[in-house]
Amino acid sequence: MNRTKPSVDTPPKASLSKLKKEAIHCRNCPLWKNATQTVFGEGPAKARIIIVGEQPGDQEDLAGRPFVGPAGRLLDKALAEAGLDRSKTWVTNAVKHFKWKPRGKIRLHQKPSAGEISACKPWLLGELRAIHPEVLVIMGATAARSLLGNKIRVTVDRGLIEAPEIAPQVVLTIHPSSLLRIRGSDEERAAAYDAFVRDLRLASGRPGGGSS
Repeated sequence: MNRTKPSVDTPPKASLSKLKKEAIHCRNCPLWKNATQTVFGEGPAKARIIIVGEQPGDQEDLAGRPFVGPAGRLLDKALAEAGLDRSKTWVTNAVKHFKWKPRGKIRLHQKPSAGEISACKPWLLGELRAIHPEVLVIMGATAARSLLGNKIRVTVDRGLIEAPEIAPQVVLTIHPSSLLRIRGSDEERAAAYDAFVRDLRLASGRPGGGSS
């Protein structure tokens, strides 16, 4: 199990419904200007597991829901294989607005800056505080930076993370979108996907997850 000092600020004290209403009007950074809407988390208010990704993508920005695009479909598949039911988890992102740049008629994803991650952090911490999850799954570098600080390295530190300040059990893994970008062989893609499922099994409590 890896040990890290979480990056935890004081979150707003509010219910999920109030947080969502307030987040819609957030102007803490400029990302709202080009986004269609705020994409807040979704799931049961008493979820045992919270899953945190980076930011909404193009389809999420249009739909107003997290993880409904290609990465979301891959996440759903991996969760099922890991023995997890997405409908029983709270799924959200570290950044609530879609950051993009135009290329012709396409909106290309842009990685959030440190300032943008910091500006959106109170909403994420508010979700954590309202739900009090038993397990927190952190997917990708942006979510890791928001909650665990900038010294964490996902590929090196993935697995169980000791961070009781944010959740009793914390699992660090890759973002499913990274699996979609692999240009290697079928065997390499399959191995990377299997490793992702093993990480998720740490959250489910099923055997075969292993530990870092």
